[in-house]
This record gives sequence, C-alpha cells and structure tokens, in this order.
Amino acid sequence: MYKILLLLSPVLCIHCSPPKNKQVNKESNNRLALLRDSINQNIYKDIHAVVVYHHGQVFIEEYYNHTNADDLHDARSVGKSIASAVLGIALDEGYIESLDQRLSDFYSLEDYKNYSIDKGKITIKDLITMSSNFLGDDNNFDSPGNEEYMYDKENWVKWALDLPIDSMRESGKTWRYFTAGVVILGDIIDKSVPNGLEAYAHEKLFKPLGNKKYKWFYTPQDVPSTAGNFRTDAKGFADFGQLYLQEGVWEGKQIISKNWVANSTSLQIQTSFKPNSYGYLWWIRDYSINSKKYSTAYCSGNGGNKIFTFKELDAVVVITSTAYNTRYGHKQADELLTSFILPEIIAHQ
Repeated sequence: MYKILLLLSPVLCIHCSPPKNKQVNKESNNRLALLRDSINQNIYKDIHAVVVYHHGQVFIEEYYNHTNADDLHDARSVGKSIASAVLGIALDEGYIESLDQRLSDFYSLEDYKNYSIDKGKITIKDLITMSSNFLGDDNNFDSPGNEEYMYDKENWVKWALDLPIDSMRESGKTWRYFTAGVVILGDIIDKSVPNGLEAYAHEKLFKPLGNKKYKWFYTPQDVPSTAGNFRTDAKGFADFGQLYLQEGVWEGKQIISKNWVANSTSLQIQTSFKPNSYGYLWWIRDYSINSKKYSTAYCSGNGGNKIFTFKELDAVVVITSTAYNTRYGHKQADELLTSFILPEIIAHQ
C-alpha cells in the first residue's frame, strides 16, 4: 500500500534537470522506516499522505490510513492560498486594478448594517494580509466575526459586510485571522473575472497545471468558497507548491507573475503566532535543523494540513491530515517535518 520514491528513481521531472544519483544509506532507510512506522502505529494520528518533491522529482510518496494516490484531501484553509494565487492572476491580467482598491469600489456599503466610512476604506491588501479592522477574529470565539458564526447564514458575504468595525484598530496595521474577509475577497474575484471565479481558476490555474482532480466547496450563493475546504490529491497540492517554488512558472509558461509569488511568500505583516509571519494568505517561518535555520513559505489548514516550500533546499513538502480541531494536528505536522522529512532532504542535498 505504501511506497517511497527516492531521488534515484526517474519518475517525475517537473521543471528541472534530473538530479544526480545518490546512494541510499542505512541512516536514510532507518529514518524513512521510522517515519512510516510512527504513522502506522498511530503515534502520529490521522495522517493521510506525505508527499515530498526534491529538485523537481518525487522524493517521498506515502499514503496511510486506508488512503491512496487517487484520494482527494480536504486541506481546509490551504484553500486560502489557492485563492491568493487566483487573485494574483486576476491582478496580472487587469481584471482587478490593484491591491489598494477599497470595499467601496465593489459594494454599496450603505446597504449593509453598521455602515461607516472607515469600512469602505478597507482594501484588498488588508483582506489578503488578515489586517482589516472588521470586528472579527477566528481565534476568539467571543468575536462577532468568528467564522463559526458564518456557516449557518444564508449569505456569507452579506453577513461579513454587515459586521461592525473595530474602532480600536486601524485597518492594515494589525493582524487578526479573519476567514470571513477571505470570503469577501472570493466574492470580489468572482464579480471581477470573466465567467466567475470557478471557470477562471480552472482556465488560468488548474488547467495549466494539468489538474483535473479537484473539488471546490461552495458558499450558499454557489460561489467557490475561498474560506477553505478545497480538495485535490496530495500531488495536486504538491504541484501547487512547486509552482510557487518555481516563481510561478510551469512547463516554461509564466502562470503567476514572479512578483506576485515573491510578495505573497515574503513578510507583509507580523502575526500574533510567533515565530510565524504572514504574506498574501501564505505563512512564513524558519525551522532549525542541527542549529541551522531553513526558511519556508507555507500554506496551512486546520488539522495539520500543510504545503511547505523550501527555496534553499529546492523542496516541497505536503502533509495531509484529518486531525481537525485537535490540539495535536499542527504540532505533529511540525514534528514529522523536523524529525524525519527535513533531515532526509538535507541528507540528499
């Protein structure tokens, strides 16, 4: 059921020259066996897939808990980073003018509750950096704009736009994780691009990547939900990470602009979750292995779902998991990365 594909297997060349053959040593075999056994023995729970690309080739490919390569994985908020990619393409093509466009450019906010001039000044950039001053914070269950209060509403966008402004915060200055803001962003994209968000994303992102195996989750208005719950197979997520690792290029074609990739995956605002900072719906942090730091830009979803990109190591790491709403989901993803996966990649540099 489980398979490991190492660098010496010429199985997949995405956008690079074939790597040099490298010998698999005893330490490597032991590390990979321990990775596999730790998941199979439920030391690390609810893990479904571990897929690693190194130098553009499949390096590790493992499936667990009765899953296989064809299964689609609900990676929750990893879908926010995919929404960021679609926004970047729409900006590159001029369907959205700039990140400085305001909510008042897209909505008649006087028609919504809690109207204020300041609400209209919230920009697209504020939404994609989680720095808008809506009274919403997903990490505070008492916050009126917590995402859990959104899902039973008939219209998520209206609910979000009805929220009051936090008078103690200036938009664009402080970070609060606010999923409803990304739902507003998805609605803006849907209104702005030809034939709507779903058709546009297919034509401009998934079709060039050759991804036919994906599914959106939808809002009550049948717009793809940019809040999360996007599904594809583990390699589909890895391909998305590889696209960003290759600065937006896929098979010689610039799918997303180099500048958008760079800005999305670099520090735009500090978060309240150290050591993480935030880009354009991407997370940024360092991991230490043997006292050396390795920087990553990554996508993250509830339960420990991850797409890590390591530019210095020329590697993409995907972990999918159903450890939703647990204390251990994100922690065990970090442990899998630092105890097994990164040491294995580094050993084959």
